[in-house]
Amino acid sequence: MSSSCRIEVARTAATAWIALLAAVAPVHETAAQESAPALRVCAEPDNLPYSREDQSGFENRIARLLADDLKLPLQYEWLPDRRGFVRKTLGANACDLIVGVPVGDERVLTTRPYYRSSYVFVQRAGNARPLDAFDDARLPALRLGVQLIGNDLAATPPGHALARHGAVRNVVGFTVFGEGPPGYRMTAAVARGELDAALVWGPQAGYFAARATPALKVTRAAPPADVDIAFDFSIAMGVRKGDRELKARLDDVLQRRAAEIAAILDDYAVPRLPLAGEEQP
Repeated sequence: MSSSCRIEVARTAATAWIALLAAVAPVHETAAQESAPALRVCAEPDNLPYSREDQSGFENRIARLLADDLKLPLQYEWLPDRRGFVRKTLGANACDLIVGVPVGDERVLTTRPYYRSSYVFVQRAGNARPLDAFDDARLPALRLGVQLIGNDLAATPPGHALARHGAVRNVVGFTVFGEGPPGYRMTAAVARGELDAALVWGPQAGYFAARATPALKVTRAAPPADVDIAFDFSIAMGVRKGDRELKARLDDVLQRRAAEIAAILDDYAVPRLPLAGEEQP
């Protein structure tokens, strides 16, 4: 082979190698970008005050605080919280975190709690003597709203307490299905005078009552002594079982940024009780 032929072969080989590198490099770069760590959150797309696709819920704001503290991009997997939510999200490795779950939820590994709330009565602010207990003699005659949970429409603790005290004749149940979150529909019904009062989970009650016209009042529903069911719950975050590294990192942020998280909860009028170890108000 002549020297000129050898030079041409070398040039052709070099050109081919450069072209191969140019083609492969973007693939490697894309793969690296796709595998970059992120705080991947599972959430409902329309469930104020907790979460919404425009990230206007308090859980969205807390997730943003966590991601910023951990210096991670924030990503969402949006799915309505119906049967199989955990299996379809954490279980399918579609995300790594649920921002609000009861402490001890057996489906996940839970962090330290970051707030504790309870069921409350929502009623119009003009009531001279607000409802706050299930032994109130007025209850059987009142039109009362209660939440029904799950696909089987199970009664919440207040529903059981009302039944125990014979106040079921005028009770109206509100399911998760309908126009807007059930807490919104219940507080709106009280504001319109269609209900005399509603028994709502605290975070929903506080948020929607604060935005209602006319003004509504929120009063803690004292747990009745004759009903052995919890009325208040501590709320934590849930990660995949076995993901103790992420749990530890989240626990650290929850402890260090507790005051900022409390301020977010205040912005959404979330009624709260002291967590274990906190001073009573």
